[in-house]
Amino acid sequence: MRFHQIDPLQDPRWSRLVQRHPKASVFHTVGWLQALQQTYGYRPVVFTTSPLNEELENGLLFCHVRSWLTGGRMVSLPFSDHCEPLFDSSQELQFVMQYLQADLQHRNWRYIELRPANGSLSSHAPKFGFQADERYCLHRMDLRPSLDDVFRSLHKDSAQRRIRHAKTSGMICECGRSSKLLKQFYELLILTRGRHHLPPQPLLWFRNLIASMHDALEIRVAYKDDVPIAAILTLRFRDVAYYKYGCSNIRFKHLGAMPYLLWNAIEDAKTSGALEFDLGRSDRDNPALISFKSHWARSPLDLIYWAYPEPPSTNGWKMSLAKRIFAWMPDRLLAATGRVIYRHIA
Repeated sequence: MRFHQIDPLQDPRWSRLVQRHPKASVFHTVGWLQALQQTYGYRPVVFTTSPLNEELENGLLFCHVRSWLTGGRMVSLPFSDHCEPLFDSSQELQFVMQYLQADLQHRNWRYIELRPANGSLSSHAPKFGFQADERYCLHRMDLRPSLDDVFRSLHKDSAQRRIRHAKTSGMICECGRSSKLLKQFYELLILTRGRHHLPPQPLLWFRNLIASMHDALEIRVAYKDDVPIAAILTLRFRDVAYYKYGCSNIRFKHLGAMPYLLWNAIEDAKTSGALEFDLGRSDRDNPALISFKSHWARSPLDLIYWAYPEPPSTNGWKMSLAKRIFAWMPDRLLAATGRVIYRHIA
């Protein structure tokens, strides 16, 4: 076997592999990679055993993160819930992983991080010195049953009842990618991130996502008496819909706007042929979010990120201190902080 490196934004073979490979997700797509590069300056790269003059048969996707604050590393993939290695042969994947390990000392990388979704590396990664890093919960809904059966599978009180209540309360939903919807979504995002004592992602990130993802991205905003009270951003790739971002005004929580928007997105996804609704990852130290998503998909998967040569220090006390500082920041300063620091977080 030989080791090759390609630029997925320039090599058309990558898009063809992503379109046909069963393990590919929206996070492998050229649109997602373009938004990462345009917003944060990350350079995507794919490592493969396929010769340069032949069709691409496999690929391990990374972004090279350069940061004076947090150091240089290879991450598969920044700001992505998961990124499965696109390999059918475990032997070929092991070859690429070993090559990257050997190459690490010759590069300006602190570590390599992999974010597989399906536990595919659990038996391989420890053999090659990769250590379990962050652990999350991943919730996925099966949309193959009828829409009525999907609805009946939801938690009766926390999902079904709240959806019905929202529909009878006169709430309406608007869906699209307009500047108006983006503005309302981002204003609600600032409120939500502020409640969690965290800066919001840069507005430029969402503008670039809309420009690069086109109709694979939708923003939904819920209104009560013409007031935007909640919003979600979803993505679509092949037969999977992805819930990626959600935000709301806490004063209207009792109206059930978030369950209403999620169900609206699920209905549309099911109608357009989606077989799965990916609710995304949840931090294990966020039991409220895990509980909310478990009302929709009751058996979360164990999502493990792997790092080599060792996981980076999380420095929990530093995050606690940062959150205390963020808690005192006005909205404008919090948003400005997000524009500065996110490219260093990855």
